[in-house]
Amino acid sequence: MQEKKIGEVIANARENAGLSQRQLAKVAKISNAELSKIESGEREIPNPKTLRKISKYINVNYNEMMNMIGLGMEVSTLNPFIKDYYDKMNLDQLNEAEMNVFGSITNSKQLVESCKKNLEKDNISEQEKDLLLHTIEDTEYQINTSTAIIELIQTLKIKERNKNAKK
Repeated sequence: MQEKKIGEVIANARENAGLSQRQLAKVAKISNAELSKIESGEREIPNPKTLRKISKYINVNYNEMMNMIGLGMEVSTLNPFIKDYYDKMNLDQLNEAEMNVFGSITNSKQLVESCKKNLEKDNISEQEKDLLLHTIEDTEYQINTSTAIIELIQTLKIKERNKNAKK
């Protein structure tokens, strides 16, 4: 099955959000012509700033859109390179990796909470608000990815323990 192109994904998500091209272009502050080129496939690799502007109105994660156009890394545990990386580790290395990823999740959650507190301030500009929202979105994506990696590590640890028990 062929993967959908970024233009198709954006068009479908826009329609699901109940927006016309003109409405999305207006709220995202991009030209209708640019959005039309993206959705038609004429613009196969949209500007990342444009994707960022669009993503918040159509409920499609910016990082996933970047991956679709080849400018981001697929960091899900379905990525065979990530699986291969952890699969080559022994039990001690898996334990260390697990602690590191848990630490990363903890730090990322603290960053999200800090950004949310900053959003509550009265004196922040729209530009600062957008930056905080982008940071929260990107960090939450990293937390979800790290959580999936923890699940992979835990599965591999069980496999490694079972292998060692048979010896």
